[in-house]
Amino acid sequence: MREAGHSIVAVIGAGIGGLAAALHLAAAGRPVLLLEKAATPGGRVRSLHPGGAVAVDAGPAVLTLLPIFQHLFATAGARLEDHLALLPLPVLGRHVWPDGQVLDLLADRQAAAAAVGDFAGAAAARGFLDFQARAARCWDALEKPFLTVQRPGMLALGTQVGLGLRGTSPFGTLWDALGEHFSDPRLRQVFGRMAAYVGSSPLLAPATLMLVAHIEMSGLFAIEGGMDRLAQALAGLAQARGVEIRHGAEVAEILVQGGRVAGLRLVQGERIATRQVVLAADAASLATGHFGAAAARAVPPLPASRRSFSAFGWAMAGRAEGLDLPRQAVFHPADPTAEYAALARGRMPEAPTVTLWAQRRLAPAPAPEGTEPLMMLVPAPPRADARDIPPGPAEAASLAAMDRAGVRLRRDAVLTVTPKDHERDAPGSGGAIYGQAVHGWQSIFSRPAARTALPGLILAGGTTHPGAGLAMAALSGQLAAAAIIGERT
Repeated sequence: MREAGHSIVAVIGAGIGGLAAALHLAAAGRPVLLLEKAATPGGRVRSLHPGGAVAVDAGPAVLTLLPIFQHLFATAGARLEDHLALLPLPVLGRHVWPDGQVLDLLADRQAAAAAVGDFAGAAAARGFLDFQARAARCWDALEKPFLTVQRPGMLALGTQVGLGLRGTSPFGTLWDALGEHFSDPRLRQVFGRMAAYVGSSPLLAPATLMLVAHIEMSGLFAIEGGMDRLAQALAGLAQARGVEIRHGAEVAEILVQGGRVAGLRLVQGERIATRQVVLAADAASLATGHFGAAAARAVPPLPASRRSFSAFGWAMAGRAEGLDLPRQAVFHPADPTAEYAALARGRMPEAPTVTLWAQRRLAPAPAPEGTEPLMMLVPAPPRADARDIPPGPAEAASLAAMDRAGVRLRRDAVLTVTPKDHERDAPGSGGAIYGQAVHGWQSIFSRPAARTALPGLILAGGTTHPGAGLAMAALSGQLAAAAIIGERT
């Protein structure tokens, strides 16, 4: 039920952060207008249709931290399990090297340790279990004082160093921390991928990012019918709770009067009066003036040198044959660090890490009958001027890496997504997908928080605190709603 006396809150963007903010606000009795420029909800959670009928998840491919989403659905008076069919992944990923070596990282901790031991020896298995225990300590120490507060502070980190973070090297790099557990460089590549999940280099990312390993071991889930079912379900619940959702409504300007938000102007010219706005879009677009010069001063600009990686993606309708594959297969280059050195210089690596998502498979299995949806991804540098990087060399290198591993792709139809496309979706980002890179232990303190310097303007989404990924975007929406509710208008 809506509380009397409250004016409408406008939410810009129906990605997971925007949908979460709208749901929490509606649950608190606030009237909400959700504006989305696309024809469907989801933001980065979207599907592409190469060749027409086959739908390929082109954004986040798995669901993690299930309790966060269960809580979000409960906020709307619903059960997640009544709206989504979740498929747990027994294999977190298959890792393949040019010399033909293969490691399946299993979801069961003890089975994973045994697989690591078979791959690299008994010492590696012990290192894996020690690493997982360390990752769990990181999660326990950081979840409440960092991920669920409006703005984490350095004092909190100092306190945690003396408590739960003792022995976790919070001021060191992830790459160095991995070296304390794994002498085999291939295993450092496997778990260095945790930094790549947020568009960062393990050579520069803080050691605390190892908590991602604990998150993965807590469960990865696919969604039957595609990841965009999550956005559809949340949008339906929001509307059921009274949220008005308008698609095809692109915001041209956040209006400012008397030093605070006064309304919105849509591209079509319509003006909407509101004193409170949740902007669930890339913070870089705000800082570079995409929502008007007056609002641009609400957050500091993100220097190009601090942007996260971009990516090339190839959404394919076809078949992957020659090797039984799980949902995710990662093809590593022989050199574990050359890729990140090239990306740091703004160049495409000659031998990038290639990730192939076979989206109709869970455990290793042959290609299903008929045509299957496939997504192939490689990292790319963000470019200050968003000039297009030719996709051809990266595509050729990716196909060659899979061919060496015995994987043959039949590609009936292909849609290519480039850094320039990411820049078009988030103007001013340079194509960076995850906002600010997580480089250095201080990076957590400089990511934009929900509250901005402009009264009435609140941020949400994967480029704001607490970070990138579906679960973090959902938490950002919760924090944004709390900031709106706590603001004096």
